[in-house]
Amino acid sequence: MTAHTMQEDTVLTVGQVAERFGLTVRTLHHYDEIGLLTPGARSRSGYRLYTDEDLTRLQHVVVYRRLGFPLEQISAILDGEPGTALVDHLRRQRAAVMSRLEEMTDLVTAIDRALEQQMKGVNLTTQEQQELFGDAFDDDDAQEAQERWGDTDAWQQSQARTTTYTKADWERVKAEGEACNAAFVAAMEAGLPATSTEAMDAAELARQHITAWFYDLSPDMHRHLADMYVADPRFTRTYEDVRPGLAAYVRDAVHANADRHATPGPGD
Repeated sequence: MTAHTMQEDTVLTVGQVAERFGLTVRTLHHYDEIGLLTPGARSRSGYRLYTDEDLTRLQHVVVYRRLGFPLEQISAILDGEPGTALVDHLRRQRAAVMSRLEEMTDLVTAIDRALEQQMKGVNLTTQEQQELFGDAFDDDDAQEAQERWGDTDAWQQSQARTTTYTKADWERVKAEGEACNAAFVAAMEAGLPATSTEAMDAAELARQHITAWFYDLSPDMHRHLADMYVADPRFTRTYEDVRPGLAAYVRDAVHANADRHATPGPGD
């Protein structure tokens, strides 16, 4: 496009564009130099000015960059399909974001599952872990957890706490965990919905159990952890072995408890 002179108050300067999009002026100059985004207008003094069309193109550049596309590929996408409608780009970007979101959701599920497995017996021997936790203990999962997630905050906080635990401590962890499950079962067998006070109190007891022994678990983080109880067959089996239907009941109770914490009280 041949640059043309426009009134400065109808377009944006490079500094204004940088501020609006959270970029640096140097980045915008680089985009200009490689032909990815050349300002469509110039001031009477010869300064770069960005038109609405330029800003729309920059929006696409920013989205594709956040999705991990290299600049050369972005340029090919934007320039290789002349006449491509805005809605087509948005659909493509949405599909890419949803794909990435699914990958990240799977990653979070894997991290949480690995953390929970590892947290079941840090200072016990393999034999002691198997005696205490039975089929719930898997040494391969614990090793994989350390290799893959050892640099996460939750892992490190848990490690700092559990490295001092004795076998007696782990027996308390197990007993308290079983008490949490018993509270869920009692509410469920009483015919109470997962949104009942009793079920939500059981969920809060479970959250406080994890916070006390392993890592700080917020109600919202607990919500995502509970989603695994029905999404991951291994977690589901753990609860279903206690009582059929318990996994979904616990998940729903945890969500209700998280909602309860998020709801402002009178006068808030």
